[in-house]
Amino acid sequence: MTATVSITIVGRSYEVSCDEGQEEYLQTLATELDRRADTLLRSVGQVGDARLLVMVALLMADEIQELRRGKDAAARPRPDEAVDAALADGLDGLAERIEAIAERLERA
Repeated sequence: MTATVSITIVGRSYEVSCDEGQEEYLQTLATELDRRADTLLRSVGQVGDARLLVMVALLMADEIQELRRGKDAAARPRPDEAVDAALADGLDGLAERIEAIAERLERA
């Protein structure tokens, strides 16, 4: 089933269809879009509804890309972690060599 929700963006009302049960979620999204559009409108002045909404969409798309980059970066080891791992491996190798030398000295 389909539901129709009336949303308001920058003082203009729009009728939008959504799946039944998603009305409240759609209102939440519309409220966020309206808040961002209002903030942008205050900083750039009157630029027309279409241009304003394109600018808001671009800002939101930029945020999405940054979140994706952050998620990808979080999944990869930080350079510090890679260096630490390499140093730990190197120290383990040195410890083994020192133990081998110590054993040879004991036997001598």
